[in-house]
Amino acid sequence: MPVANILHADLDSFFASVEQRDDPRLRGKPVIVGGGVVLAASYEAKAFGVATAMGGRQAKRLCPHAIVVPARMSAYSEASKAVFAVFDDTTPLVEGLSIDEAFLDVRGLERLSGTPEEIARRLKRRVLEEVGLPISVGVARTKFLAKVASAVAKPDGLLVVPPDGELEFLHPLPVERLWGVGVKTAQKLHARGIVTVSQVAAMDEGALVELLGRASGRHIHALAHNRDPRRVRTGQRRRSMGSQRALGRRAKTPETIDATLMTLVDRLGGRLRAARRVCRTVVLRLRFSDFSRATRSHTLNEATAHTPTILATARGLLAASMPTIERQGLTLIGVSLTSLENDDAVQLALPLDRRRALDATLDAVRDRFGTAAITRAALVGRDPGVVMPLLPD
Repeated sequence: MPVANILHADLDSFFASVEQRDDPRLRGKPVIVGGGVVLAASYEAKAFGVATAMGGRQAKRLCPHAIVVPARMSAYSEASKAVFAVFDDTTPLVEGLSIDEAFLDVRGLERLSGTPEEIARRLKRRVLEEVGLPISVGVARTKFLAKVASAVAKPDGLLVVPPDGELEFLHPLPVERLWGVGVKTAQKLHARGIVTVSQVAAMDEGALVELLGRASGRHIHALAHNRDPRRVRTGQRRRSMGSQRALGRRAKTPETIDATLMTLVDRLGGRLRAARRVCRTVVLRLRFSDFSRATRSHTLNEATAHTPTILATARGLLAASMPTIERQGLTLIGVSLTSLENDDAVQLALPLDRRRALDATLDAVRDRFGTAAITRAALVGRDPGVVMPLLPD
């Protein structure tokens, strides 16, 4: 008989919870982390409509009595390491998704550690006692459903979805709970009167494909029936890495946008080389003032970790998007590097030249003296933005 043995553990309002843990005066009060753009909000602030990535001014209008605190990335990184130590002590099968969430496979641990539900309760208790943070856990037979369960259980909850009650739990939920259903997809479904997962499940797969496209239609149809064969995987290297920055709603000059792009690419180039990886595709992601989004990408002839090559490619994508940016305004810009490979797999295609030597020298200076020790002249005096803590690449 199938068993619900996959846990999805997700820290609650992670950054804000760390602030409330470390400063008792903040407990039970609305807390916003970050000033210009909201990086995180406590549940007390979320109750007033404050949300991550929202502009700071809008957040304060919604919640005038909120306490705004600066981000402390080193504290969040240390807390994440402590939580993952608990995960690793619970089971050897841990798949980190970000610094504050992971899948855990606990099958085969019944005799040693108890039922999946008992393991989940112990995990929650240990994270609270040893790290001082609340965490929500969903337990289900599939990764998809475990993640949905943890989201429904928030804050500080535990929800077990038994195998014989999966569809009973899933089908009444709104379509937005399905992975891959964003704003635009939800709008297409709502326009057809489809608002719940059960209505998606009742549709023929062909009709969904016609409405949403082949890949998205098949994917969403499968999830509506809880068909998700993916296993919890450990030791998998990233297939992509990215960085983004919210820009607020004020008008931006082309110079400001280009400076932000340079900062993102410099950051990603360093990460790429530190991980001994190279990329083949550069992706530019944009969000406009009306909250619509656009994605542009370009695949290189040869894989590279050379920052100027990546920057030139990203700038070309940005230049092609400038007419739209000028019409609609820009509130977020992001860069992703995809089709990653180990650098030794393409060593012959990348001769050791002055360009690579310069990248290596800059990386060495920043590693030793900090990322601000050396920078581009165009970036002097500009806010570099917040560097988010990450799982190892």
